[in-house]
Amino acid sequence: MIRVELPGHLRTLARVSGHEVTLEVAAPVTLGSVLDALEAAYPALRGTIRDRVTRERRAFIRFFACSEDWSHESLDAPLPEAIATGKEPLLIVGAIAGG
Repeated sequence: MIRVELPGHLRTLARVSGHEVTLEVAAPVTLGSVLDALEAAYPALRGTIRDRVTRERRAFIRFFACSEDWSHESLDAPLPEAIATGKEPLLIVGAIAGG
């Protein structure tokens, strides 16, 4: 099981309680396969984390795996073993902009 932590606004949209959701993701566990499973389990999130057409990450969404920023990594890159085994959660973070 893959653990995913969602920011508050996405938890509200997906209607989940708590900070984490768990997903069944077949190997190889990649950022893309986790996002596919997340959108399949919570259809309200489609188009909020990544564009529906281009499948690119939305500008104010960031991904962190094992304390490393994965926001610009390929969706096909395998996630670290700690994420794939559920020891660590994949963090999806809503970025803040302004001045």
